[in-house]
Amino acid sequence: MGKFVITETKNGGLKFSLKASNGQVIASSQVYKSEASCRKGIASVVRNAAVAAVEDQTVEEFEVKKNPKFEVYADKAGEFRFRLKATNGQIIATGEGYKKLTSCFNGIESIRKNSVDAPIVKE
Repeated sequence: MGKFVITETKNGGLKFSLKASNGQVIASSQVYKSEASCRKGIASVVRNAAVAAVEDQTVEEFEVKKNPKFEVYADKAGEFRFRLKATNGQIIATGEGYKKLTSCFNGIESIRKNSVDAPIVKE
């Protein structure tokens, strides 16, 4: 089972990471001003990840999906990444860069699996 870890940033804000059971970070958030808003971001990830469609932007003429959705794309370095968008279109979590597209899709499935009932800890 995964866990959400809230940490303080250098500028005094807070952000969360979703970690898999092996401790690897599978998704990260933006910086929030308060712990309450950070926890709301976590709740949004839990709620949206379970029902989010996957929009594969790496293929030509990809089908645009409605929010909530995971957008899969290739970055400037040629790695595959995803971002989870909430119903309102706001990005609520981003993934790391993956060398293989299949690994990126596995990361999305890991978020779906590890966010459900994940405890929240503050470090």
